[in-house]
Amino acid sequence: MKASSKNYNIDMTSGSLPRKMLLFALPLIFSSVLQLLFNAADLIVVGRFVGDEALAAVGSTGALINLLTNLFLGLSVGANVLVARYIGANRAKDVEETVHTALLTSVCSGILLAAVGFTFAKPLLELMDTPADVIGGASKYMRIYFLGMPIMMVYNFSSAILRAIGDTRRPLYYLAFAGCINVGMNLIFVLCFGMGVEGVAYATVLSQLVSAILVVNNLAHQDNACRFHPSKLRIHARKLAGIARIGLPAGLQGCIFSISNVLIQSSINSFGKLAMSGNSAGVNIEGFIYVSMNAWHHTTLSFVGQNYGAGRYDRIRKALRWGLLFVFLFGFTLDGIALLLKPHLIGIYTKDADAITYGCTRISVICLLYFTCGIMDVIVGALRGLGFSLMPTLMSLLGVCGFRITWIYTYFRTHHSLKVLYASYPISWCITIVLHGCVYLMWVRKNKEKLRKAEG
Repeated sequence: MKASSKNYNIDMTSGSLPRKMLLFALPLIFSSVLQLLFNAADLIVVGRFVGDEALAAVGSTGALINLLTNLFLGLSVGANVLVARYIGANRAKDVEETVHTALLTSVCSGILLAAVGFTFAKPLLELMDTPADVIGGASKYMRIYFLGMPIMMVYNFSSAILRAIGDTRRPLYYLAFAGCINVGMNLIFVLCFGMGVEGVAYATVLSQLVSAILVVNNLAHQDNACRFHPSKLRIHARKLAGIARIGLPAGLQGCIFSISNVLIQSSINSFGKLAMSGNSAGVNIEGFIYVSMNAWHHTTLSFVGQNYGAGRYDRIRKALRWGLLFVFLFGFTLDGIALLLKPHLIGIYTKDADAITYGCTRISVICLLYFTCGIMDVIVGALRGLGFSLMPTLMSLLGVCGFRITWIYTYFRTHHSLKVLYASYPISWCITIVLHGCVYLMWVRKNKEKLRKAEG
């Protein structure tokens, strides 16, 4: 049975923007939350049933995993923008070539990442000064996790293609099913077979396999130019160049964030395993806020991309304004909930009082202004949708990575506390908002006449 665009896909170039953006973003939020629950289930199971060393081991790998994967995940952003733009311009052949180029690229990227992650897991963890009582479990988790990287890449690229045509509901259904499998396998592997961190890693890979199979099957039954045909899998040089032009800078931006986060994780490691355990729980809780805000980044990116391709300049600025309003409302509300309930939320992951205190310290500092991270990402989404590639990366290099590294080696060195370390996050977000805002205003000034005619 073919996947009817009438029922699931969204025309982003006409109709009510706030209504359609909500219809697009809400399933994406739930999908992202479910994906994050994969990792949360890992942390809760090992924290509750194995111990704080296992919790620290699993949690300490996050920054390093992101550092290794973000470059290639950025290519999925490039695929999203390119497909959305061709759809807006009604260029079916270009859509088809981009889809098949993106899917083959995802497989190749995943294989490369699997080899790198499996081979260099332990040496990289050693460079981060991971404690001796944690590094064994952390390296085991990373190696198994990276063996599943081709699966993860296929899922992310396929989902990016579906977002480009406005379908965010069916990936939600697939992740809900896969999430149930992940939780069940976690409990079976850890409680029944006593596998520890290896068990939760295998459960994560298996659940990702299920979601990847389902989303690729969806593409294989599309009734539009995005339909997947295995026989058409090939790299179209011009389409790969287009994906790379947008996606590589986006991926580099993610890597830039991750470099600073790896340095911060290394600094946290110096406070010991209980600080690492509490920080891991805090990071996971913040993750639920982040993905709720980041959904508005992808929403703004897709809506701006389609309308830019269709020449609907009147809807571009409106899409950005609605994206900023929604991300503020979601981020501010969720920040408040996290601040109010922080000891209870951290207590879900660990029973140790000191670890809970460390986790509460992180949330108290970061969630005070976490919504500014969402505002920053929405502006970046608009810039990517407009075709900006290098400039947002340079601004992030300066505002995020540059500032945090400077902060770690200057102010944090003389004021060695976790609160001072965590303060680098909100300060860097506010700086980068200003820098990205300047880039957007440059585009507005350059296209002033087109905007006047479209809105006029």
